[in-house]
Amino acid sequence: MKYSNFSFLIIFLALPFFSQGQESGSDKIKILFVGNSLTDYNDLPTKVARIGASHGIKIDVQKLTYANYSLGDHLADTKLQLLISNGKFNYVVIQQGPSTGNSGKAALIKDTKRISRMCNKADAKLALMMVWPSKNNIRLFDNVIKSYSEAAEESNAILCPVGQVWKDYIESTNSYSYYGEDGFHPSEKGSEVAADVIYNSLFGK
Repeated sequence: MKYSNFSFLIIFLALPFFSQGQESGSDKIKILFVGNSLTDYNDLPTKVARIGASHGIKIDVQKLTYANYSLGDHLADTKLQLLISNGKFNYVVIQQGPSTGNSGKAALIKDTKRISRMCNKADAKLALMMVWPSKNNIRLFDNVIKSYSEAAEESNAILCPVGQVWKDYIESTNSYSYYGEDGFHPSEKGSEVAADVIYNSLFGK
């Protein structure tokens, strides 16, 4: 995938330490994806696992996704806490909606911090998948980027800047092909880009 220099800078500033054993594929990496239909569409977690396989890295993915769920909704259940505590995940990748307003941004920051504490106790690395606004609200892209960037920074989480990459692509090509037919959920191409950004953010490949 072709990204702007700015997008690559964001991705590689977020890279965690990656051991030689993981690079060689001798260990299986476990990733839990938590979110809503933006992750569930086109089976994004499986796409990330396939990219790993193409680089000789075994990735076992599990997802906890429900339509229209926020991170707060997940935290109100017990399943998320149990999965993180007992699942022995290497990474937990989370997302919610665009979170462009003040209340949405505050909730994103607060709930990301709560999940970060859970991940720290379970020795899992937390990653935040930056999403995108609907096509009708394209003017709010910068708000999405700001909300997710601040949430990641305040929680010391890995930022997966999917929304930034989408914005760069739209501005450079004037194409909206990353959006699906409903103008919000990702097209197959949009999910492929998201998977590529997530993989690069976690593993630097």
